[in-house]
Amino acid sequence: MIQSFFHAWERRLAAAATDRVVRPFDWGVDWADPSAGASEAPEALLRRWVAGVMADSSAFYTSEPTNAYRLGAPDDRGERQLTYPTAFETPHAENNTVYGRFVPARRTRRDKPRAAVLVLPQWNSDEGGHVGLCRLLAMHGLSALRLSLPYHDRRMPQELRRADYIVSANIARTVQVCRQAVLDARRAVAWLEREGFERIGILGTSLGSCLALLTTAHEPRIRAQALNHISPLFADVVWRGLSTEHVRQGLDGHISLDTLRDLWAPISPRWFLDRVGDRRTLLVYARYDLTFPVDLSRALVHDFRHHGIPHELCVLPCGHYSSGKTPFKFHDGFVLARFLRRALLGDA
Repeated sequence: MIQSFFHAWERRLAAAATDRVVRPFDWGVDWADPSAGASEAPEALLRRWVAGVMADSSAFYTSEPTNAYRLGAPDDRGERQLTYPTAFETPHAENNTVYGRFVPARRTRRDKPRAAVLVLPQWNSDEGGHVGLCRLLAMHGLSALRLSLPYHDRRMPQELRRADYIVSANIARTVQVCRQAVLDARRAVAWLEREGFERIGILGTSLGSCLALLTTAHEPRIRAQALNHISPLFADVVWRGLSTEHVRQGLDGHISLDTLRDLWAPISPRWFLDRVGDRRTLLVYARYDLTFPVDLSRALVHDFRHHGIPHELCVLPCGHYSSGKTPFKFHDGFVLARFLRRALLGDA
């Protein structure tokens, strides 16, 4: 009965978005190799490209540093806007500037190190998404930097109404734009270190959770990660999830799930777990989730256990969308903030 209630609620909440568009399938070869000719089959070319990425993911997820950070004046809350150039330029000028909202800790203790959390919100989050969570972190003595993901809010070109270009039926573009998010996150971490923060954590929700783990796997300065809604495989969430049914429609008849898993390996957490075993990790999933199907979330927990990777676990008594509703959002926020405070400040 409880499951039926939450599943019905999840479907109603998902149906509130009426602007989803089924976009055509595209291998996206131009995003992988702009110089590629027509002599090689697209699938074969992408398989070769992905094999190269997986052979040296550190190179794929590393960029040149930048000094072109701009920090705006504080607003009436003392919060400031950070901007800097992305490390991966796309054809859309709007998407090539990164925006972050910096929320300073409200209270700090002299006997504690300066700590900050990089916050990566969910897919299609607007500019205000997760700002309240950042303020909760600030109340716990943690400064927070909330990033706008690629193709979101002010990074969205006029042709879009939703952040379709970061998750879509364009195979290589999805990989490259998720890569862009990781490179943007690593530049944000570099800025936090430059500002004197001694301990840095990361918090990601839904798509942001996947991107957070990929960032942690390739960014040694991150000490702790809080992953809110989880899956080991990017392809399976898109193939089966409630929120991505329109993306699945664009994929249907053009590619198999097995092939999609192979080509989206560079953005799938499962293949990078060996790189996060030395960090503190919190895994959070929702018992009645239809967007990140529960068996996938449990599979990632199993992967952590199988590989002996230390972690903490929280199972929310709700669904994916409903985790952002009262009272569940308060439960979720408290669990995330408490973990990061403990991991970065050592508080009980």
